[in-house]
Amino acid sequence: MAASSGSADVMNPLTPQFTCDAMLGGLARWLRAAGYDASWKADVGDWELIRQALREERILLTSDTGIFRIGIVRDGEVPALLIPHGLGKQEQMAFVLRHLRLPVREPRCMACGGPLHEVPKEQIQDRVPSRTLAWLQHFYECGRCHQIFWQGTHWRQIARHLENIRAVPPSH
Repeated sequence: MAASSGSADVMNPLTPQFTCDAMLGGLARWLRAAGYDASWKADVGDWELIRQALREERILLTSDTGIFRIGIVRDGEVPALLIPHGLGKQEQMAFVLRHLRLPVREPRCMACGGPLHEVPKEQIQDRVPSRTLAWLQHFYECGRCHQIFWQGTHWRQIARHLENIRAVPPSH
């Protein structure tokens, strides 16, 4: 979706994946929490970002207006969305979810964006604090980086934050 068009529709609308520019690391993490695969690297260049979006069929998210002067982005060959400057992370998330009409889904790994799968607690008991094992029954492992997650207080805070994001009024 070059600057303002909706060409992201060429991607699978049910499971869009994103690649975020170097300035949008916080947005990438929150997209993962909202259930979307979002890649991010601190030192990624414009062309590397564009190639990744093409290769992996991702929607490019950027706050760099200059990237829209590159022909394949400008012409919509690479679906892209310009994130307005001056928005906080919560407002960025609200902007992306509203602009692309995306629901909040089951979370993904906040570290890498991989899918989370429930695992029996017996399989991960040596990787989780014993106090946590004592009071929780459900644990999740990332299918990519194998990090373990559980629905503790941090998980509930993230869920509340996502609910607040849905309540953010449109800024434009």
